[in-house]
Amino acid sequence: MVHDWQHFQISLGTAALVGKSLMDAGDGSLHRQFLPNTISKLTLFLLLPLILTSTPSSSSLWPSDPTFGFEELPLNQSNLHIQKPYDLPVSDRYSFIDGVHKLWVYSTDHPLSKGSPTRPRSEIMLNQYIYYSGVWQFEAYGYVPCGTSGVCITQVFGAQFPRNTTLMLRVYNGSLYYYHGTVLVPNIYDRWFRVNIIHDVTASNLKVYIDGEYKFETIGYGGTFHYFKCGVYAQDNASYYMESCWKGIRVLKKGD
Repeated sequence: MVHDWQHFQISLGTAALVGKSLMDAGDGSLHRQFLPNTISKLTLFLLLPLILTSTPSSSSLWPSDPTFGFEELPLNQSNLHIQKPYDLPVSDRYSFIDGVHKLWVYSTDHPLSKGSPTRPRSEIMLNQYIYYSGVWQFEAYGYVPCGTSGVCITQVFGAQFPRNTTLMLRVYNGSLYYYHGTVLVPNIYDRWFRVNIIHDVTASNLKVYIDGEYKFETIGYGGTFHYFKCGVYAQDNASYYMESCWKGIRVLKKGD
């Protein structure tokens, strides 16, 4: 954004110089004395559309649409599978009210199945769309309340052994991370944010967009199949209570 503004200022300066050169081309002293401001403003007015449209990075001033070129696939409530502690009913760790999915879990909860070595979770599995190839995309609006930490909120499941996932977005102390290494957004608490994850299986490439802005790109980790998940899944240094909310969940696929 700073670069765009500096470029714009330079362009304005160029326009002013053009205006001055047009003024100095006249012969009369009265022309130079009384008309320069008028001509300069007129020149700037005429050149401004050209300056804005010719600025190379002007398009980056606005968020892009990561879903362009993708086709939305049918998805409804009956397609969603909820993973939760094995000893509790779904309603104890999940609700769906007014279009908002709310998922919560405690660090002391049991795993999803008896004897499982995994940590507590309450997650939506979008395994109606298990994919093996092609370019796929997850889109949703997420919300993480202050205090939820040490938790995975979104993942691309499926990877080459011994891994289980190709991508995880986690929250630690209010920041959104790729796993626990790269910070994607420093302040994510208490606001709705748009998540787009694009997975090109053939190219082994993943891109992450937050609020329409490109944030991160990485390689895949193999695996024969994949699907998307969102919710809360306890990780290292998990808070006692973990919660996330989701709305507008979509699965999209790029046409062949």
